Amino acid sequence: MLRRRSLLPIVSGLLAAPALALAQTRQGPPHEWMFGGWTGGIFPVVDTDGPACFGNATVIVTRDIVMRVSSLDVAFRQRAIETVAITPDGLEFRLVPLGGGRPIPETGFGCDGNPNLLRVVRRGENEVIFPNCGEFPGPLQRCKG
Repeated sequence: MLRRRSLLPIVSGLLAAPALALAQTRQGPPHEWMFGGWTGGIFPVVDTDGPACFGNATVIVTRDIVMRVSSLDVAFRQRAIETVAITPDGLEFRLVPLGGGRPIPETGFGCDGNPNLLRVVRRGENEVIFPNCGEFPGPLQRCKG
């Protein structure tokens, strides 16, 4: 006597496979490749290796915060990340708006007049630019080592 088997488990597994594969390939946040210290942007990049680079980092990116140097203070300016969107050539950070009135000078990146937006164009594995950002006119390179 032949026994009929239901195709439902097989079909369900095939339909779920693409979603499962997509979930498995995505391991971290979309801006994970930006994590770490970056030098340049304000001045030409001289050294990208070791402690010298990290000592001269102008931008630091973490999971929740983007920090940048300030010419008026020794402390980094910190901005919390609200959202990150993938663009065809990089990323777009939307930063949490600062409370009340006008932002403190140098809290943004001088980009398109919006201190709560930072666009990043990826030029290679270890180089990015912030287009239309007057305070970061040059390319930035990743600190290594």
